[in-house]
Amino acid sequence: MTSLFQALTPTKAAFPFGCRIALVSACDAMLKISTVNRRAERRLVVEGKLVQPWVGELRTTWLSAGEDLQGRKLVIDLSNATVISQEGEEALLELMKEGAEFSCCGVLTKYVIRNLAHRCRARCRD
Repeated sequence: MTSLFQALTPTKAAFPFGCRIALVSACDAMLKISTVNRRAERRLVVEGKLVQPWVGELRTTWLSAGEDLQGRKLVIDLSNATVISQEGEEALLELMKEGAEFSCCGVLTKYVIRNLAHRCRARCRD
């Protein structure tokens, strides 16, 4: 089993709005999370497979990205997620309960997010 963790934080001169990339890999399961800073938002771009053992990396990155937002909103972009495991769904649900906002495209990913939002609303009522 090969594992790889790479975090890059370029200087502000190179990327005035910032960029951070977390790249993790194990066998065929690969996940890349890029943090893109813009004036109005900080976006976590999730690419690849949101499966164990990498589910925890999304939470860690989300917590880190939530610091020092300076009025920007924090959005998790799942447009390039190819697989979301049950553990990944549970992690997304927990982040949703903590106030995470999501952006996605694709029929299946939209269905997963809508289903999680419904579950989140149902749990919040109880």
